Amino acid sequence: MPRLVGVVCGHKFFDSWRRRVCEGLEGDIIELGFGSGTNVRFLPTAVRRVVAVEPSRTAREVAESKIIGNAFNVTFVDLDSTHSLSDDSLDGALCTFTLCSVDDPGVVLRQLLRVLKPGAPLHFLEHGLAPDQRIARWQRLLNGLERRLAGGCQLTREPLAMISESGFVIERNEQEYARGPKPWSYFTLGVARKPLHW
Repeated sequence: MPRLVGVVCGHKFFDSWRRRVCEGLEGDIIELGFGSGTNVRFLPTAVRRVVAVEPSRTAREVAESKIIGNAFNVTFVDLDSTHSLSDDSLDGALCTFTLCSVDDPGVVLRQLLRVLKPGAPLHFLEHGLAPDQRIARWQRLLNGLERRLAGGCQLTREPLAMISESGFVIERNEQEYARGPKPWSYFTLGVARKPLHW
């Protein structure tokens, strides 16, 4: 599954989206769902270190070749290991096509809030529930099959709601259909911030 996801989500079609979501990241960041390192080549030179949250050993192995030669250091951690990271210690976070598949997005997002410095940004790019009822009906019908075949990925989650309900403040966002089958291509790209007093 990690290799398949890496091929599908690493297609050049996603390049412009990944470039845009990475813009402005700097310092020491955490990437939730690092996968096979698809975002590495889009990270700005201002990034010094990446704490890569990725449970799959296969994905980590595939990522190794993409990490070599970069100016920043990459440290892999499991999702459970994020509890060992210090409070208010990281300058930013990156999350691309990951909130659709984690078991409890609220828990994960609150953990991100804990480790981010006050005012630090979360850059996100996710797919989710479409606003058009006809497409949304298809998404609900296909959701069970999608979860079984795509590693737990869900078509019916709402990224903006999940992020704001966890405690982040949405700073900016864009929502639109990308090219491709509409049940899978309603994208949300944006930046949210940890409140200064959290």
